Amino acid sequence: MTSETKTKWIVDPKHSEVQFKVKHLAISNVSGTFKIFQGEVESEGDDFNNASIHFEMESDSIDTNLQERDGFLKSENFLDVQKFPKLIFDGNLLRKEDNYHLEGELTIRETKKSIKMEVEHTGTGMGRFGDYRAGFELNGKISRKDFGLVFNLATEAGNLIMGEEIKLHCDIEIIRQGEQL
Repeated sequence: MTSETKTKWIVDPKHSEVQFKVKHLAISNVSGTFKIFQGEVESEGDDFNNASIHFEMESDSIDTNLQERDGFLKSENFLDVQKFPKLIFDGNLLRKEDNYHLEGELTIRETKKSIKMEVEHTGTGMGRFGDYRAGFELNGKISRKDFGLVFNLATEAGNLIMGEEIKLHCDIEIIRQGEQL
């Protein structure tokens, strides 16, 4: 019988950001964030290769810096935050040469799809209060239509109000919680 030591880490929301960009009228980007999120990482000690990830974002915390647009994104036409309060990701961090990539399942409005993101491990070190931390920068993209987010309008010129591709960018800092069997 073998025993593997697992290390649990939690996301520090005070030092992390979850951002996205989507084309507006096919000419510029609109950026937004999710303000409320939480996550856990389970790794083999301080080695993040094949670490398991669980991450949740509260859909009602979407913020594009425009209340009217946020209201639409929270409505039944899009995220339907009353019926689907969370966006959920479960996956694994896998070493890719000097960095990592993240593979897993993203669930939006009960639609679950596989996604991949490129990940840069930006460092590890001690925090101000003696806690051990690690940082990661993640980049990827998804098609909103893959998740059933199909609502759109066309302008008189024929351009779509909202692009289909959503670019994702996350800066994540995690805090080691200790060893467990």
